[in-house]
Amino acid sequence: MNHKHLYYFWKVARAGSVARAAESINVTPQTLSGQIGLLEDSLGTQLFAKQGRSLVLTEAGKLALDYADEMFALSAELESVIKHHPQGRPTEFRVGVSDAVPKSLAYRLLQPAIEGEQPTRIVCREWQLDRLLGQLAVHQLDLVISDGPLPPSYSVRAYNHQLLESGLSFLAAPGLIGGATLPFPACLGALPVLLPGEDSAIRSALEPWLERKRIRPRIVGEFDDTALMAAFGRAGKGVFPVPSVVEEEFVADGQLAVVGRTTEVTANYYAISVERRVTHPCVLAITQSAQRMGGLGVA
Repeated sequence: MNHKHLYYFWKVARAGSVARAAESINVTPQTLSGQIGLLEDSLGTQLFAKQGRSLVLTEAGKLALDYADEMFALSAELESVIKHHPQGRPTEFRVGVSDAVPKSLAYRLLQPAIEGEQPTRIVCREWQLDRLLGQLAVHQLDLVISDGPLPPSYSVRAYNHQLLESGLSFLAAPGLIGGATLPFPACLGALPVLLPGEDSAIRSALEPWLERKRIRPRIVGEFDDTALMAAFGRAGKGVFPVPSVVEEEFVADGQLAVVGRTTEVTANYYAISVERRVTHPCVLAITQSAQRMGGLGVA
């Protein structure tokens, strides 16, 4: 089997059209179609069928795509393992951080990756998880750090490595806490509350917990960015949750204080990579750092 033909098939199957695949790898659509035709001839079966103006995978094509995913994921893994053992020049480590991950926690996880014996240049991208997974799929990123595992609806061939599980701390400006007359967590129904955005895993876990506690918070703000939510909290605009593992960093300057803590709701953080087994030295450093911060136990 000609692996170049298989690669062209894989790009078309993933892109959903010959034109989009051709543009992404800078070849002509005619070249792509011809190469896929040669692959189909060598296999003795059709991999695509026309459906109106679109191409759809045949059953043989779906089977071929599963194998191609595995082959090119292993190829990328091999390339990553070899490339990240260079001599005499910095290793480039490309990592995406979901915007739902607190910046201070992301820094603590990533810091060991650039403090190893091998000089490392880190390239860090922050974006929404779906955009980052798209970059991971085409090997523009080595790793994605997220507040949740790879969603089952995504077709990206990647693997979850759980880093950390932490309880939640609720913080607010001392002046705001002074006005609370109810104990925690009942006070969350009387104080203004700031919450992570609807796509946040913490938000998804918090809402049923509040409902079980029969607490109806007065939500005055929703934020995709934890740092911005904390800025509003320091200004006395509301109570907000953070992972307990980073609580000390938020309260160190005295502008925030702890309203209460719970381990009934947890924040979970994951490293998502194309590696089934963690071999990348920077990823290994990150996972070891997470273990020192509390591992998989509730912090």
